[in-house]
Amino acid sequence: AEKIADMLLNLRLIACAKFVPVDSRFHWEGKIEQSQEVMMLMESLDANFDKIEAEVANLHSYDTFVLKAVPITHISKQASAWLKQTLNGDVLKRNQL
Repeated sequence: AEKIADMLLNLRLIACAKFVPVDSRFHWEGKIEQSQEVMMLMESLDANFDKIEAEVANLHSYDTFVLKAVPITHISKQASAWLKQTLNGDVLKRNQL
């Protein structure tokens, strides 16, 4: 999770990553499995989802991982400004690479 977060932060595809340890139970190959996993909450823009998914696919240890976008209906003005500045502040540099 840390490697994925660092890559996405360096690419400015996310502005923040938060890690939460979880005990997961799920259906897999016909039986119920249990695993200790890390849920990563990432703050980004909807427009970055496809790029984030591609990067996660390259780095994740699971072939089948879950990546969800949760729509936000409200965000404080200061947080919104920080998010946009963080994710878009380096656009010129990225376009010159």
